[in-house]
Amino acid sequence: MSAARVPVKGDLEVPRRSVRPMPRDGEEGLFYESWYPICLSEEVGPGQLMGCEFLGGRVIAVRGDSGVVRVQSAYCPHMGADLSQGRVIGENVECAFHRWQYDGGGQCVMTGIGDPAPSAARIYNFPTIEKFGIVWAYNGVQPKWELPELDKKIDGLVQRNFITDEYSCDGWVFSCNTPDMQHIKAVHGIQFKHDDPHKDVRWLENGFDYAISADHQGGVAIDWIVGIRGSSFFWQQGTYEGWWMAAALGYSCPRPGFHRAYVSIFVENAGDTPEGKSLTQERLDIATDLIRRTAEEDRDILNTIHYAPGVMTRGDTSLGRYLQMLRSFPRSNPAADFIR
Repeated sequence: MSAARVPVKGDLEVPRRSVRPMPRDGEEGLFYESWYPICLSEEVGPGQLMGCEFLGGRVIAVRGDSGVVRVQSAYCPHMGADLSQGRVIGENVECAFHRWQYDGGGQCVMTGIGDPAPSAARIYNFPTIEKFGIVWAYNGVQPKWELPELDKKIDGLVQRNFITDEYSCDGWVFSCNTPDMQHIKAVHGIQFKHDDPHKDVRWLENGFDYAISADHQGGVAIDWIVGIRGSSFFWQQGTYEGWWMAAALGYSCPRPGFHRAYVSIFVENAGDTPEGKSLTQERLDIATDLIRRTAEEDRDILNTIHYAPGVMTRGDTSLGRYLQMLRSFPRSNPAADFIR
């Protein structure tokens, strides 16, 4: 597509940029319906809670005595106190301000002075799952899809989790790097051993996967399956220099225009011998460094980008299709009145 020309006085022509804007997080108060990471599982032990930014508001992650974690709106409907300043009692959250308690379903079940609990006093419960060592909340009334499973059983793997520093862009922008095969080759130095796999992408209702057989930086051979689900989940699994690794990343949405990546790294357990433990640790370190390095290669780009798709080429075939998927993806914010 060429830039349109706008005639002006004096036979001069001023070029006009050709662009198809993308919906931004928080635009018209809406966010993509997707699974978003809220915190690491290890950050919320039994009987604990923590406050977190989410969708431009505030939520709490709570783990009661049962061990099940849930994500709920953070502000008490009585006077608006932040429930992260309270405490967990059994399965209930108690507000620090007036000792009102809210159960696992979000309903107020007790007041501090013994007044009957108002039936209208409730906090918002997000659909919540715990997977890959991360606590996830779904933006939407009912999840339309689930996070995928790894090819290998978790109990045979060794895992490491970490959180990146904050990026100054919406998380869906990071997701767009995966179908952007020009970016993969130009920025990350991945050289496919085959034609760009646009025709081999497996498109799903909620995302896509495709296979990569390539040489990574330094000529390291990789054979991976990579993919995106929704607007906020990336995963890859396969071999790196002949041994298996996987990574699952969630792009958070604390507030419009910012995100962090919550990362889970997996390698196979090489055994309980000293040699096996050493090899497992070595591979875990290599896989961690690889994902950290890849994320850092994108940092300055993502922190300054004004993401606005314009003139595209055949190398953007898969990226263009994913952008169209995002444009039609459902966006909502049913918790808006509770979290702000």
